[in-house]
Amino acid sequence: MKTLLATLFTVLLAPVELWADSQPIPNGPMVFGIPVEFILFALVLVGVAVLHNHTLQVALTGLITIVFFKLVFTGFKHGTGLTGLMLHFQHEWVILANLLCLLMGFALLSNHFEQSRVPELLPRFLPAGWMGGFVLLILIFVLSSFLDNIAAALIGGSIAAIVFKGKVHVGYLAGIVAASNAGGSGSVVGDTTTTMMWIAGVSPTAVFHAYAAAIVALVISGIPASLQQHQFSPIEADLSEEIKIDGARVGIVAFILILAIVVNITINVQFNAISDTFPFIGVAVWVALLITAPVRKPDWSLMPETFKGSLFLLSLVVCASLMPVERLPLASWQTALGLGFVSAVFDNIPLTALAIKQGGYDWGVLAYAVGFGGSMIWFGSSAGVALSNIFHEAKSVVNWLRHGWHVTVAYVIGFFVMLSLVGWHPTVDRYHDSGSAPLQHTAPAPQSKP
Repeated sequence: MKTLLATLFTVLLAPVELWADSQPIPNGPMVFGIPVEFILFALVLVGVAVLHNHTLQVALTGLITIVFFKLVFTGFKHGTGLTGLMLHFQHEWVILANLLCLLMGFALLSNHFEQSRVPELLPRFLPAGWMGGFVLLILIFVLSSFLDNIAAALIGGSIAAIVFKGKVHVGYLAGIVAASNAGGSGSVVGDTTTTMMWIAGVSPTAVFHAYAAAIVALVISGIPASLQQHQFSPIEADLSEEIKIDGARVGIVAFILILAIVVNITINVQFNAISDTFPFIGVAVWVALLITAPVRKPDWSLMPETFKGSLFLLSLVVCASLMPVERLPLASWQTALGLGFVSAVFDNIPLTALAIKQGGYDWGVLAYAVGFGGSMIWFGSSAGVALSNIFHEAKSVVNWLRHGWHVTVAYVIGFFVMLSLVGWHPTVDRYHDSGSAPLQHTAPAPQSKP
């Protein structure tokens, strides 16, 4: 237990260590050289970790405290007082609205899928034993490569709840989140962070080699997770029961997913200059839900509880966006590795934005780090928070670290396998040319294998 708690607090306080290395410009009160905002945020994260039955109250209290502190003492990135606060939300509202729409919408989508009774048929087609659970993780990985990782995690979770008779091991839940985050790491339409890189002028091929690490991580995390699940509650297929599929609900699920995929790809391929100005994919999901409501009414009773979980995530995202991180350490593979651990507790979207502004990164390495790294703690990624809305037993950092240990191991091994196979190759984007300072000051890269 002492080892677990030591690991927990080391990870939770990682943002403070990142700040110390990056040496931002001081703009407010500090304690022992650390901005008070970081201390407040660290206390929020510790509170979430310890009081996992009161996470919403802790997150909201922390958010109100941080906002009040910045209103009185420091101001915001874009101004001071209420004006600065409004300008801050003007820059953040698209991300927040998209997350809210997706979390709420995919809860209804998952219920449609469950009510269609298709998940009840899957045990008859998945391989027997632990391989069945591993094949399900592979499907989640593939789905996440072209659809949002929240959707992939929720769909995978709803399937798991059926095929494992409602008994899903925390280690397997960690495996689901890891698979969904790994699948989107090498695709510019599979994750918000990679889409941000694409908008900034990074070529889609510059992030694709993230799959060199992601596939390895999927295997290293997925096999132990599947074995844990098989020992806890194996796949059972009831061949005696006649299952009648609700074709209308299957069609609704397919329509929502297809529309989300089409909108996601169209906006990011054809109109990527405006992709961050409106929550296109989240609104598309809700348009599809409302259009199909006369065919099969969604289970609106899910919304109050889902909203509470969504509000918790949004509170943490806003808290993270208010942190005074002015710059990152010099771009290097060591920095990218560290950002993966920081992403377990610190929103990876502002981290990615800072990295894009700084330049000099190997974008595939960074995409894997900030994408997969969030899987190491349940609230480290939106996929983890979304899944915890269904499986409340996941809301324990200690249990997540204890049973999901394989995610951290997979992250580290996958990272160094990718460096060994591909190496560290910073690439340019439209904001940085080959002669820019960030590219000249990166740390020496390990040699690639021939």
